[in-house]
Amino acid sequence: MNEERLPESSIEESASATETPTASAPPLPLPTVPARRDFLKQAGAIGAAAGIMSFIPDAIRAGAWAAGSDAPEKKEIKIGFIPLTDCSSVVMASVMEFDKKYGIKIIPTKEASWAAVRDKLVNGELDAAHVLYGLIYGVQMGIGGPKKDMNILMNLNHNGQAITLSSKLNEKGVKDGASLKKLIDTEKREYTFAHTFPTGTHAMWIYYWLATYGIDPFKDVKTITVPPPQMVANMRVGNMDGFCVGEPWNNRAIVDKIGFTAETTQGIWKDHPEKTLGTTAEWVQKNPNTARAMTAAIIEAGKWIDASLSNRQKTAETVADKSYVNTDKDVILARMLGRYDNGIGKTWDDPNAMKFYNDGYVNFPYLSDGMWFLTQHKRWGLLKEDVDYAGIAKKVNRIDIYKEAASLTKTSLPKEPMRTVKMIDGVTWDGKDPKKYAAGFKIKIA
Repeated sequence: MNEERLPESSIEESASATETPTASAPPLPLPTVPARRDFLKQAGAIGAAAGIMSFIPDAIRAGAWAAGSDAPEKKEIKIGFIPLTDCSSVVMASVMEFDKKYGIKIIPTKEASWAAVRDKLVNGELDAAHVLYGLIYGVQMGIGGPKKDMNILMNLNHNGQAITLSSKLNEKGVKDGASLKKLIDTEKREYTFAHTFPTGTHAMWIYYWLATYGIDPFKDVKTITVPPPQMVANMRVGNMDGFCVGEPWNNRAIVDKIGFTAETTQGIWKDHPEKTLGTTAEWVQKNPNTARAMTAAIIEAGKWIDASLSNRQKTAETVADKSYVNTDKDVILARMLGRYDNGIGKTWDDPNAMKFYNDGYVNFPYLSDGMWFLTQHKRWGLLKEDVDYAGIAKKVNRIDIYKEAASLTKTSLPKEPMRTVKMIDGVTWDGKDPKKYAAGFKIKIA
């Protein structure tokens, strides 16, 4: 893999980088990495079918569907995941048997790093994965390892990541981005910040956040790549000053008294896209019915998680198990319920904590979301030239399959495949002029 050509250094596979999820638990094991027919032809047909099917009991409907000509091509589906809270809808689709309704069996498979997820998707060891949005686009463009046509079937979640800074920085007066900038300007040394994958979401969030406060992520500090479960251990031994990762590892750093939350990612972009259900375009072409069934099952799981606090509690208890995230349930549950403590005296209830469904709008694969990651890849020199931003997003984000799954699950659809957001720095992204947007930042790689 050609990650050495990216402007990153990495300790992703380092033996010294192993995370200890709890104070007494043994370290996590090191990595061992070894067209299509339409479901319904027209929108009118979709609406009519949904109306007819609503009168048929679920068990009968599922049985008839699974046995008919639209039966899944594959019955057992291996979905890779990284130990993070936002793998929950994949796990619960299997544990709660939402998959069974659609004639498939989801087998969640725990992976050691995003590089391993990427490689196993590309070589076919995994059917699909809980995966970073930007990783899928990196593979599509050939800038995050091997180049291969990829598909995003749905978003798995919005929000729920954070930027954690070390307690040692707090001892020097750092509480947020502005005070970090002041320290970097006055106390000269090498400052190191970690993310989880060069083209991934966490890299884009921490770059964006640093640049918002006038810190160039490639000139003023050093950035490295570390797998999510290994973040806390690396901060504990002094390998980094800060990191961006998904929960529960930000809260774990606070519980272990080695770090504090400087910013949540929902503070950078409210309701931002995060993990996706990703796979290769080749796999979807061969298994369109399975892709639809898998997407529908995971939509239902996300809907169930978001339906009540008790469901979130059950989810936290389930994914805390060593088979999944492997940490204390309470470390997961607090932020899953939106109960935040930044570790240095501030507590709050966040209505924009991690969402898995939110009336279905979480799961829709907006074209503008995919385009945004491409603009940031261009901003930071990962893409050397402007590309067909909209055309690539239309190819990768399989809105057609998502609409079919949404019809099966009675999930609402947004009116448009684009959305508008105002970022932490006050800049608005609407997808209308991606080339101008990518070039418009003061801090960027020319």
